Amino acid sequence: MGALIALAVVVVLLLVGLGTAVNLVQQGFNGVVTRFGRYHRESGSGICLIWPFFDKLVRVDMRETPRTGDRQDVITRDNVAVAVNATIFSQVIDAKAALFNVSNYFIAIDQQARTTLRNAFGNVSLDDALSQREQINAAMQQQMEQVTDKWGIRINRIEIVDILPPSAVLAAMSLQKEAEQQKRALILKAEGERQAAINQAEGQKQAAILAAEGQKQAQVRQAEGEKEAVTLRAQGRKAALIQEAEGRAQAVQLVYDAILTSKPTPELLAVLQLDTLSRLVESNNAKLVVPYESAGLMGASQMLKTVLEAAGGGGGGAGRNAGGSAGSSSGGGGPALGAGGTSGQK
Repeated sequence: MGALIALAVVVVLLLVGLGTAVNLVQQGFNGVVTRFGRYHRESGSGICLIWPFFDKLVRVDMRETPRTGDRQDVITRDNVAVAVNATIFSQVIDAKAALFNVSNYFIAIDQQARTTLRNAFGNVSLDDALSQREQINAAMQQQMEQVTDKWGIRINRIEIVDILPPSAVLAAMSLQKEAEQQKRALILKAEGERQAAINQAEGQKQAAILAAEGQKQAQVRQAEGEKEAVTLRAQGRKAALIQEAEGRAQAVQLVYDAILTSKPTPELLAVLQLDTLSRLVESNNAKLVVPYESAGLMGASQMLKTVLEAAGGGGGGAGRNAGGSAGSSSGGGGPALGAGGTSGQK
């Protein structure tokens, strides 16, 4: 009977030892094996065999773990009490250090986070705390990593969840926000009025420029019209003068041809010269310049007078006829006078 009991005890112990000797470590965990209470080895995920009654397996979670701490009151640099809390994303990277360097790394992380929150908010004002969360998160992460590195824990990131100022501060912030909105509205209104005034001035400027351009073009066109009118008048006067000169040239040519055809005597030429001088004297010219060559004309005039007197002494009727012819020649009958004078001399 006693032998059966002893055999049963041995079988039970073997079954218990076999059950404790074979262990399974899940994915995302590391197994730390201790022998007689001291660190022996570390095992990854999978089956882990240990000696029964001598070894002990501790499974450590190696995954990232988020933990949100309790809300706590902190004082900012400008002496404003605010209630804050944060979420810390931590991860064990050294299972041995996490087990043997700190008694409970979760509690240690929470306490270190509370201390870091107080220090971080104590170095900034309330306005900076509300507007610079990213900078505060980075500063807290850097400070906590300096402590948690020796625990075998890495702080991946820290996120501040809430920043709650006192109700009085919230009311003041609400008034300040309202004042800022009113200020911004006034600024926008002033900017709009300023832009409208600028647009109006630009419009007036463009209108003045267009009016000046139109007036300039009108003046240019008027000047061009006057220029064309003056040019046309000048061309008309030029054509009239040319036609007048051509008419005079033709008249002179006709007179010259008539004189050459009639074979004039010196006495007839003298009479024509006297007739021309008389017409010049009767013209509207204020001055009459007699050239030096006109001395011959004076001599011809004296000779003509002598001929007429001789003709008058030789025969009264013939002389009177000759005188009458001479008188009529002064009005344009030059050939008749020349004929009378010739007959008188004979």
